[in-house]
Amino acid sequence: MKQTSERLMPAFFILGLLVLWEGAVRIFGIPLYVLPSPVQVAETLVQELPVLALHARVTVAEALAGVAISLVLALALGVLMDCFPMIRQGLYPVLVVTQTVPMIVLAPIFIIYMGFGAAPKILTVVLMCFFPVAVSFSDGLSQVDAEYVHLVRSYGAGQWKTYCLVKIPAAVPALLSGLKVAATYSISGAVVGEWIGSQEGLGYYLLRVKNGYMLDKVFACVAVIIFLSLCMNGLIRLYQYLGMPYLRKQR
Repeated sequence: MKQTSERLMPAFFILGLLVLWEGAVRIFGIPLYVLPSPVQVAETLVQELPVLALHARVTVAEALAGVAISLVLALALGVLMDCFPMIRQGLYPVLVVTQTVPMIVLAPIFIIYMGFGAAPKILTVVLMCFFPVAVSFSDGLSQVDAEYVHLVRSYGAGQWKTYCLVKIPAAVPALLSGLKVAATYSISGAVVGEWIGSQEGLGYYLLRVKNGYMLDKVFACVAVIIFLSLCMNGLIRLYQYLGMPYLRKQR
């Protein structure tokens, strides 16, 4: 019963904020172009759902492609940094520095060199998602118990076999933790790329309605972005729940 109440508490808190928001708009008569009420946002969301769905399809495709590329690169780089400590010592600080540069600054540069197609948007997603996946996977590999490694080595396993049998499987929980963060960021990364230059996608839709001061549509688009980000995170959690039952038993 206590666990159920703890899980429901965030929902009650958000519901309370929405009620206060709705009440403030109605009591003070705040106009739509200043702050729409939650009811107005919900009505607009229903009306604009077909258009938002078309733009969301483009954004989700870019996000999925970026996450997939980030995962492949993170797996390869994580193994390299674990195999060769010098690469980790030289590359790890560079990865940290890349996270200090805002994507809103890099996105226009990508568009200059790569055009207005899907490539700069996907690259923006890759740069936002690669770091948490690579760092989590690399840390997971470095924290594997050395006794397990010595055990398989004593049976004649080479370095690649050791990674396949021990290190990579042991680092999967850490990898999934990084993927949860990256999946949540992926939609935002695609939207940032679309915001700078695009003819479709949620970022393009958001920029267009923002310039028209249609704040009800802006909030409706933001609600869709939040929903898609939670869905991307939920996909990783669902895979972890279904594909790794032993972690569920440990919890």
